[in-house]
Amino acid sequence: MTRSRTTCDRSSRVSAPPRKAGSRRSRAPRPRRVSDTLAPAAPARTRSPWRSRLSRWDLKGSPYAFISPFFILFAIFGAFPLLYTFWVSLHAWPLLGEHTFTGLDNYQKLLSDEQFWNAAKNTFGIFVVSTVPQYALALWLAVTLNRKIRARTLFRIGVVIPNVTSVAAVTLIFGMIFAKGFGLANWMLSWFGVASIDWTAHTWSSWLAISMMVDWRWTGYNALIFLAAMQAIPSDLYEAAAIDGASRTRQFWSVTLPLLRPTILFTTITSIIGGVQLFTEPLLFAPGAGAIQGGTLRQFQTLTMYLIENGFTRFEFGYAGAVAWMIFLLVLVISLINILIVRRISGAD
Repeated sequence: MTRSRTTCDRSSRVSAPPRKAGSRRSRAPRPRRVSDTLAPAAPARTRSPWRSRLSRWDLKGSPYAFISPFFILFAIFGAFPLLYTFWVSLHAWPLLGEHTFTGLDNYQKLLSDEQFWNAAKNTFGIFVVSTVPQYALALWLAVTLNRKIRARTLFRIGVVIPNVTSVAAVTLIFGMIFAKGFGLANWMLSWFGVASIDWTAHTWSSWLAISMMVDWRWTGYNALIFLAAMQAIPSDLYEAAAIDGASRTRQFWSVTLPLLRPTILFTTITSIIGGVQLFTEPLLFAPGAGAIQGGTLRQFQTLTMYLIENGFTRFEFGYAGAVAWMIFLLVLVISLINILIVRRISGAD
């Protein structure tokens, strides 16, 4: 086998034509380089100083320009009225006449004003009476709507309908429900032998009636907020709790409620702000000439009603400004206390 291969190699060498003398071996053409086809690079242009500054400003300043509309609107419609109200509160500011600088006299008068503290007591009393059952009912609705039930979307839309209803219409209807002579509430209480109640004449009855108006309007709104927070809780936690043998009630107290603390904090702060600004419900609860006083004995006059009474009934704008700033400080202090309590509870866990 090897012999035949060597023989073939020799024969191929012999059969090859002889190369002519003086002839050169042909070479393959050399590939062209990219540098050969490109033109020589032009010298780099130097940017002008103003273009460099403009580019630097665009990089650093454009984010602030995008968020500036919010701060501009807040400064015009939020910060300026707040500061101007404080300036007014330092004066004796009647509707007509000169504005006299009085310093902190309005605040000193306010701290010893029994009507102001009565309005503060009514405001926070109505807030407590309305908020506790409202949150309990909202959590129950959220848990129910979070389950797989028929027409779940329809029920979710239905709980928001009271919130979009006119406050004035709701208050007038509830005023007829709690009317003394022909009201639905007294008619139902008569089944149990309870005498007719004048709901606007007593502190406890007026608080209860106004709280029911607030609950009817805001329970569904808070329920949807709690429902959105519940849907963000991972289902793995519930599955692990179910494997450990936890019932639905135990899952609610051990899984759902602890993870809802930030949401509960948010709704509590917004409820405090809304509760301090409560105005339409108590004003229309007992309409008439002295409606702004919240009853004959001021038994359900709120802080906002007292503010409006001083500003637009007595025309004491300086004193009304002091009331407005005191409301702002009360909301701020209560919100900070609420945040500290929630953080302390979360840290203990």
